[in-house]
Amino acid sequence: MSMLEELKELGVDVDGGIKRLSGKESLYERMMFKFLDMMKKSVVSPDFDNDNYMEVIEVAHALKGAAGNLSVTPIYEAYGKIVDLLRTQKPEEARKVLTEVLPIQEKILDCIAKYANA
Repeated sequence: MSMLEELKELGVDVDGGIKRLSGKESLYERMMFKFLDMMKKSVVSPDFDNDNYMEVIEVAHALKGAAGNLSVTPIYEAYGKIVDLLRTQKPEEARKVLTEVLPIQEKILDCIAKYANA
């Protein structure tokens, strides 16, 4: 099974992502490796401060954008909700969404990493 097939099984809209890149599958794969690097460097932890989460909003918004550009739907949708919830001062609800997406995010990133190291 290929990386793209595995990503599809994890809920990633691979076909939509490739379409966004003018149908260039190899470019999409390279961009997924860059996405992996970005996700490793930009972590949103569920133990963020309930009173001061402006930095969390910034990081979550950047991750949402990167995921959206590549049609990584589960991550895009979750971080979109997280940003919206934090902007409306609902940190506990945002934390719940983050906690739910982290295992899915880990599976997606592990899949990409497996092929990045191949």
